[in-house]
Amino acid sequence: MRYVQLRAFHYVAICGGFSRAAEHLFLTQPAISDQVRKLEEEYDVLLFNRHKKQVVMTPSGEKLLEITRRLFDNEEQALELLSESRALRSGTLRIVADSAHHLLHILARFRDAYPGVRISVHSGNTDEVINSLYSYEADIGVLGDMPVSRDFESVQLNSTPISAFVASNHPLAQRRSFTFADLAELPLVLRETGSRTRSKLEEAAAAAGYNLQPVIEAEGREAVREIVASGAGVGFVSAAEFGQDARLVRIEIEGAENMTMDEALICLRDRKGGKLVQAFFDIARGLTAAT
Repeated sequence: MRYVQLRAFHYVAICGGFSRAAEHLFLTQPAISDQVRKLEEEYDVLLFNRHKKQVVMTPSGEKLLEITRRLFDNEEQALELLSESRALRSGTLRIVADSAHHLLHILARFRDAYPGVRISVHSGNTDEVINSLYSYEADIGVLGDMPVSRDFESVQLNSTPISAFVASNHPLAQRRSFTFADLAELPLVLRETGSRTRSKLEEAAAAAGYNLQPVIEAEGREAVREIVASGAGVGFVSAAEFGQDARLVRIEIEGAENMTMDEALICLRDRKGGKLVQAFFDIARGLTAAT
């Protein structure tokens, strides 16, 4: 088994084809195909099913990819260690978050300290955050439902209550608070089933003896925000995610002491030593300790 063969396999797998892998590695497609073929022949294993122009990994290929992801990520970390000052001047940090609101103050401080580092931020639900970290497609994640696993290093960012909100010109905008009894009688705009915000709200209401039914169900936080801003009803969000929006007014919910949303910064433990990840976590810890 040769390094070039594993490298060819790895990039065909993550790029989704021989042509794209060749472009990424600045090689010809026949060269990439030859390296993968030799690897398969040497160990008498089929790593890709090739049908017309489609390339699909076999179960053996998927298992090998799990190993090569760690292999090439370790290679990247070794390179980063050997050129750490350069990494902090011109590297790339990939973040996937269930809500970018929790990162804004950290991002600003990080950018001030490391202006040459490129940052990419993508959104995703809890499963997408975890999968992106495990597949090494992201360096850092932000989420509320911490996985029950020792694979992760984390920093608690905040813990804030769920609040209601309405359009600033809504008849209810002058209210200082709602009870669950109030909410049960109001037109509610709720997130999709499976949303943590919705689940916690419904559980707290049920414990108080009320069943909350939406008049509108919308997928995603931003969709709910826009619908509520139009005056269609009452929405819900954690205080940390409410942000600044002159179109909306936040209203507290009485009896919601246990209805809090926690957010944490996480990374795989085997990646916490990366210079960019370490620098971002250090800034997050400093800001969290100061609040």
